[in-house]
Amino acid sequence: MNKDNKDKLVFFDTTLRDGEQSPGASMNLKEKLLVADQLAVLGVDVIEAGFPISSQGDFESVKTISQQIKTASIAGLCRASEKDINACWNAVKYAKKPRIHIFLATSDLHIEKKLGKTREQVLDMAVKAIKHAKSLCRDIEFSAEDAGRSNMDFLCKIIEAAIDVGATTINIPDTVGYSLPIEFGEKIAEIKKRVANINKAIISIHCHNDLGLAVANSLSAIENGARQIECTINGIGERAGNASLEELAMILKVRSRYYNLKHSIKTNEIYNTSKLVSRLTGISVQVNKAIVGANAFAHESGVHQDGILKDRETYEIMSPTDVGVPGSSLILGKHSGKHALFKRIKDIGFKLEKSKTLEQIFEKFKALADKKKTIFDEDIIALVEEEDAASGKEIFVLGYLSATAGSKIIPAATVEILKNSDSKKTKPIIFRETAYGSGPVDAVYKAIDKIIGMNIKFTDFLLRAISSGEDALGEVILKVEYKGVIYSGKGTSTDIVEASAKAYIQAINKAKSYDNNNKKEEING
Repeated sequence: MNKDNKDKLVFFDTTLRDGEQSPGASMNLKEKLLVADQLAVLGVDVIEAGFPISSQGDFESVKTISQQIKTASIAGLCRASEKDINACWNAVKYAKKPRIHIFLATSDLHIEKKLGKTREQVLDMAVKAIKHAKSLCRDIEFSAEDAGRSNMDFLCKIIEAAIDVGATTINIPDTVGYSLPIEFGEKIAEIKKRVANINKAIISIHCHNDLGLAVANSLSAIENGARQIECTINGIGERAGNASLEELAMILKVRSRYYNLKHSIKTNEIYNTSKLVSRLTGISVQVNKAIVGANAFAHESGVHQDGILKDRETYEIMSPTDVGVPGSSLILGKHSGKHALFKRIKDIGFKLEKSKTLEQIFEKFKALADKKKTIFDEDIIALVEEEDAASGKEIFVLGYLSATAGSKIIPAATVEILKNSDSKKTKPIIFRETAYGSGPVDAVYKAIDKIIGMNIKFTDFLLRAISSGEDALGEVILKVEYKGVIYSGKGTSTDIVEASAKAYIQAINKAKSYDNNNKKEEING
């Protein structure tokens, strides 16, 4: 390792690649750009923007992010084949700091069962692939897939060969989350000891959370010399997910005297980043999630509350403002004006530039204030996020909704939907249908199905209150399956039937847009 990198920890974020492999978490180009922009603001060193060979949509996303993000390195993932590497390079070459990230299985189980090859053949594949990539790009990362279960002699041998032909970063993934912290740390220490040229590369780790040990394994690796950490926002990713960026960043901040490592993460941007990723992927953050969960800075116990009032540090090891969490719940109501609302939006951490957007939010705020006695921060966040989500050109838009239900009547619903065309000059087409169902929500969904004519199957439905009081905003988060692909949707309203309709239409828009533009295949890595 270079001396300059000894005390610097590189944050490699793979939310847009591994994170997007969470079922239902796929994002369109606009959404990926929003995440990439926020990751740059957060201070991430390397953004893994996608897997270019996997689909034309992924290729375009990586290419566009490479063209627009200038502060971080932009990496693309590829297999150890010339075709994959060429596609990756053609996507990332526009970046100010491009990186080609090659992965190849090194455990005997993967070599024999998945690849059907020998160790010698895999070694030859790695060398050839890295040589070719090096002829295109200076910054090459090599990942020994399933390194956590790989034979140490062979692992050291392929790492040394990879560095010899140009790899600048060597990634040691715990691909299936099998390792324990002690043994994973020992593996990193042994690699440092046995690989003769290891000082010419940065050791990276990529830990999965199948046993809930991703963060612990990552920390153990850092303590033993790893200096790049691969992680995702909110810990999303394949199966049980990845090491959580926000947890690792705050551990390094709170326990800075122990680790004494420099990094570029601006922790006060963590909360905004977490909320953005949660909204765009439709994956909610569990309430007791460390750092960004709703209860992370909540105190209900009288003893705790008394201690906090006397001295925050009695029960808080970090301040909410350290991660950008709103520090108070300013209560607004129907008599509040624009300035008070806009100031609170700014204080919460949103950056809204367009006056038209602000006016639309204020109109929705006043309408909500007529329904609710008090408006809480959670309500304001929901309004801003809903307006942000609707700011793009949606194919289907909810125009009108009426639903009836009762103990002795058959639930019925009438729904009006506006369908936008690709042309800005063409007015939306209005469709209206009525349907009956087992309940008002079921009736609404059947009316929507009549209009859109898509064969959609529900896979998950969650309803929860996101603010306080008996008149709280309701949030519906759902997942649907269309042509074998899972899509998520989210809707908020004081009326749970309306929230359900909004969530369903959002998922339908994602499915329709994806079906029109992409035929993305699922990639495991």
